[in-house]
Amino acid sequence: MTIKFGTDGWRGIIAQDFTFDNVRACAQGVAQYMKEKGIAERGLLVGYDTRFASEDFAAASAEVVAANGIRVYLCEKFTPTPVVSHGVREMGTGGAIIITASHNPAIWNGFKYKAEYASSASPEIIRELEGHISIILSRGGVKQIPLTDGLKMGSIQYVDLSAAYLDRISVLVDLERIRKAGLRLVVDSMYGAGAGYFKALISGGSTELLEINGERNPLFPGIQPEPIARNLTRLSAIVKERWASVGLATDGDADRIGVIDERGEFISPLQLFALLALYLLEVRGERGPIIKTVTTTSMLNRLGELFDVPVYETPVGFKYVAPKMMEKNAILGGEESSGFAFRGHIPDRDGILAGLFFLDLMITLGKTPSQLVDHLFERVGPHYYRRIDLDLPAGEREGIAARIASTEPERIDGTRVKRKDAIDGFRFLLEDNAWLLIRFSGTEPLLRIYAEGDSQGRVNRLLEAGKEMVGIHD
Repeated sequence: MTIKFGTDGWRGIIAQDFTFDNVRACAQGVAQYMKEKGIAERGLLVGYDTRFASEDFAAASAEVVAANGIRVYLCEKFTPTPVVSHGVREMGTGGAIIITASHNPAIWNGFKYKAEYASSASPEIIRELEGHISIILSRGGVKQIPLTDGLKMGSIQYVDLSAAYLDRISVLVDLERIRKAGLRLVVDSMYGAGAGYFKALISGGSTELLEINGERNPLFPGIQPEPIARNLTRLSAIVKERWASVGLATDGDADRIGVIDERGEFISPLQLFALLALYLLEVRGERGPIIKTVTTTSMLNRLGELFDVPVYETPVGFKYVAPKMMEKNAILGGEESSGFAFRGHIPDRDGILAGLFFLDLMITLGKTPSQLVDHLFERVGPHYYRRIDLDLPAGEREGIAARIASTEPERIDGTRVKRKDAIDGFRFLLEDNAWLLIRFSGTEPLLRIYAEGDSQGRVNRLLEAGKEMVGIHD
């Protein structure tokens, strides 16, 4: 067995790869890393989401870490990832283990390590963790004490991180203004760990809030807990039925956000990213760099020009975004999967805060979500986007990668290719600022093709060109 961390942690199919033995090996690796780096005395948080047996995998992790002489703060209930990350900063721990597979299908679970700076572990940290885990898997050496013993001795203690997080959010956002705004809001918690948080933050005024899929259900019936259009059909229908102002959705561990406009239409993650940047720059008057992954929008580059702020690109994953945010003191960092982080908070994705910022943008500018997109396009020009996910046949990854690496088209969809890069996957940037990207998922056995252009028709043609490149024909 080899355990490799992807764009954010290690994920596996429950009972096939994601077993108690493998989770314990990961926890032992974290304990050894913390001792090696001299941060063990700070203790470790352990959190988990609503997936099948997540609390049991979290307890197993706590038993291992405590057996290594490191104090463990174990969440007493399922907890959103951004709340745990905030807990790392608030409590000053040496990091956190979080049992979650985020947006993956129900048969998956995952193991994330959040570093002591309260975000996804950097590639350098991941390499060290993988080295420790590899040795443990081959030679053994996992330590363990029973949970009851750890609790009795005080080496494990239960914590509730929600109050400190809610207090911090109340400093970052004018919650009273949102409560009094008279919005009609529908929130889809997607059976995930974010259930109840928007209610706790903004209920009690003239704004009406209806929460759907707010109960725990590890099967995620009828959906995959990823806040993208195909998984938000029920939210869209309810927004239209209730004449709601907006629909918000958080993924399985609430570090990502999806938005449905007042017409029931999905606002793309790239439009949302640009709108949040516009909010910080235009509404809040903040200045500083923006960090984006290669899969995100060129609208950010245009906003950077308009507001005279630099824009930096990274490979996909907050393990790249977070260190760059901290290095550059960026106002905003984000990725195409609707994960966004903000200066003054934690350098980690927070779907709850992103949703509140979007509501504040609506209220401040007095615009509906669709009008906000129009306002954005007035500033940067029309931009449309789409991603397609293709099942990756076993054994074909290397062949597909070699084929794309050797492809050097002069034109795509009739437009000259200005540049090709391989920052993460293979991206073709066209003369008119449209782009096409082909890359392999870091969390699932999928090939992803992305495109952005000035019309949806253009985007669809670019995606077809991408399928031709990889040798897929309908």
